[in-house]
Amino acid sequence: MEHLDIVLQNVRGMLNETVSIADKIPAGYTPTWAESLWLSLFDGRNELLTFTALAFLMHEFVYFGRYLPFLVCDYIPALQKYKIQDNKPVTREMKWRCLRSLMFSHFIIEGPLMLGFLPLAKLAGIRTTEMPLPGWTEMAMQIAVFFVLEDFWHYWIHRLFHWGPLYRRVHKIHHEFSAPFGMTAEYAHPLETIIFGQGTIGGPILYCQFVGSVHAVTMFAWIWLRLFQAIDAHSGYDFPWSLHNFLPFWAGADHHDYHHAAFVNNFASSFRWWDSIFGTDAKYHAHKARLAAKKVQ
Repeated sequence: MEHLDIVLQNVRGMLNETVSIADKIPAGYTPTWAESLWLSLFDGRNELLTFTALAFLMHEFVYFGRYLPFLVCDYIPALQKYKIQDNKPVTREMKWRCLRSLMFSHFIIEGPLMLGFLPLAKLAGIRTTEMPLPGWTEMAMQIAVFFVLEDFWHYWIHRLFHWGPLYRRVHKIHHEFSAPFGMTAEYAHPLETIIFGQGTIGGPILYCQFVGSVHAVTMFAWIWLRLFQAIDAHSGYDFPWSLHNFLPFWAGADHHDYHHAAFVNNFASSFRWWDSIFGTDAKYHAHKARLAAKKVQ
């Protein structure tokens, strides 16, 4: 309760404050064009509400923008040979059902969670309007760590969600689409959305606690890439240019689509190594071997 009181006090304080650029630029420091643009988004505005609005709009833009190319692919006959489960068409009704559920989840579940994130993040050490902005090397290193941490969290929580009672009451909703399409990445029970989401925000917070500070710009870039990964994994398409064809440890749609089709194996989100280490990809590899044998015949 003490920690909750601290967070609530931080929220109340942030709701009564506005940002002044002049106070954020160190004496004698000349901000870059990118830094000036970033600060201008907050100047004279409430930091908490501005950050939440930016996070929400970025999430919606990236989520549906990333899905759009796969939606277009559905209407290009020449690309249907790359559809993994080409015997299971995605109907208009399925897309609308998914979209309606997502609107509820995004506005009623994820929106309020985004509003509550910044006060907690500030306490952990995440920077927002502090200068300078992180360099590309710093961002790349931190995001790589976030991917590994999220993947570890996702693997074990996903396995837990396939335990009988949790699967029937919670995770089964996500598996309503046995042949997923990109928009289904966040089609899930609210409890699942909240718990899996801790893996996405938990990495930056743990990094702040044990390594060093993380900037909100890095956080946004991380979420951007995480959404790209999640939607690609649920796209239902395996192209010759898909990332796993160049990085064998990357999971991708080929890996996750089998999980939806068979309801077993392949529990990790981004990488293949946890499934390989713990033997939760044996049926997947047997399936791939059967497909390869059919092609030879």
